[in-house]
Amino acid sequence: MSQSPTLTFHGAAHTVTGSCMEFAFGGKSILVDCGMFQGSRSLEVLNTGNFDFDPRKIAAVLLTHAHIDHSGLLPKLVARGYKGPIYCTQPTADLLEYMLADAGRIQEADTERRNRRRDRAGEEPFDPVYTEQDALKAWRQCRPVALEEWFEPAPGFRARLWNAGHILGSASIELEIDGVRTICSGDIGPDNKAFQLDPQGPSGFDYVVCESTYGDRRRDKVTIAERRKLLEAEVRAAITRGGNLVIPTFALERTQELLLDLDFLLCSDAIPNVPVFIDSPLANRTTGVFARYSKELEDTGGRNVFKHPSFHFVNDVQESIRLNSISGAIIMAASGMCEAGRIRHHLAHNLHRRDSTVLFVGYQAQGTLGRVILDGAKAVRISGTDVRVRAQIRRIDSYSAHADQSELLAWIAERGPIAGSLFLDHGEETGLEEMRRELQRREPELNVRLPEIGETYALIPGKAAKRTATGNEEIKQALGRDWQNSYADFITGLRTDLGRIRSAKQRQKAIEEMRRVLESYTEHRNNRQHHGAH
Repeated sequence: MSQSPTLTFHGAAHTVTGSCMEFAFGGKSILVDCGMFQGSRSLEVLNTGNFDFDPRKIAAVLLTHAHIDHSGLLPKLVARGYKGPIYCTQPTADLLEYMLADAGRIQEADTERRNRRRDRAGEEPFDPVYTEQDALKAWRQCRPVALEEWFEPAPGFRARLWNAGHILGSASIELEIDGVRTICSGDIGPDNKAFQLDPQGPSGFDYVVCESTYGDRRRDKVTIAERRKLLEAEVRAAITRGGNLVIPTFALERTQELLLDLDFLLCSDAIPNVPVFIDSPLANRTTGVFARYSKELEDTGGRNVFKHPSFHFVNDVQESIRLNSISGAIIMAASGMCEAGRIRHHLAHNLHRRDSTVLFVGYQAQGTLGRVILDGAKAVRISGTDVRVRAQIRRIDSYSAHADQSELLAWIAERGPIAGSLFLDHGEETGLEEMRRELQRREPELNVRLPEIGETYALIPGKAAKRTATGNEEIKQALGRDWQNSYADFITGLRTDLGRIRSAKQRQKAIEEMRRVLESYTEHRNNRQHHGAH
């Protein structure tokens, strides 16, 4: 009897980044996505180690879309020896030229900056995960395929792509392997998504892998017109305060949706004619890709909505720095979770201003700077400097490119009946658990799995998946909020806490006691190592 196909989760299990699945059969393996882990430093460290598979032995990569948490380790894969095709839609290939190159530049720049920091003097230097040249080499391996047309990525594997309604070019991936039918959702877009048609796909699968980013959240159903009213109110309030409106935004899709709505509000005189700075070279390049597809996109009326005279696309670093001296402007910058890029520069210059506003319009994963700010931190640490949070912190949920719980449940129902198992991935703990509870309330017999990173499952037609390898405990410890987030919270509040102690003598005593606690942990560790050696 031939061996069953297997599915191994290498990322985006019990976390929302690092998407990567390996399907293996008949001595061949293919990957669905090869994404970068984003969030806390402990999570980002996962990008630097070896893959849990040999890149040279992967036959093909099937890519759901261009977001870095799904595509961002493709350059590393290629640098480690992968020479095969990267199958994706044509718009995804067009976007990847810029997305991957930018990711490579960020890797190089962040590594150089971290190595220069004074608090790292004398330590071993970091190496970038990959370079810009690695990224461009990976992009050249893209092989565009049309939606809904079967192709053979490797012997024994059939595949076709379906519109996922998430971002430009996004797709769900249907696979047939030795009689086993599987579909991987990729990221699913919400109903009435700007630019994109609603998600599509066939029904009747053995296995379904579905994302669960918003598995614990049901959003109010908001039309594009209603969303624009919400944005109008936030812009008017921010400009009335006199400071800047700073919007951390993803360079891909979120930036273009905001520009679509700002174009409408400006053209209809619903908001003051203030300058809008898009301070992200990557966002500016991806906007150019959207402009090329503008006649095919919904909600544009067939015109290029990105040419409003109030829109100023900033590329030069010096021009970006000059924005430090302005007030009363809208500044959009990447990254959307505030983990890298020029947004950190603008937060450092605006968070302490009571007249400024920071507006979040996207998901903030656990451990990210954006999540820390959104959760109400009084101070944050940006590039080694403490910054007080005095600005107005606001949020609009209706720009999400992800389906909420009700929309995910509807997508899963449309893929049914599911004869084997439903895997829930790309979600944090609460989202995964709430999705599972709701699914099993509706369909008690459905076999629902919450895979861990490192787990492998045998896939047998019509039967529940059988786990054949357990998860990676070391990786599990890196998920979510880590000790460095807690350290940043502690250190930024330490001066204030010590200041509440009126006596200088008592402050000194508190410092000495904290030092003794740290030394006791070091001593305990050394004792354990000593006893272990004997």
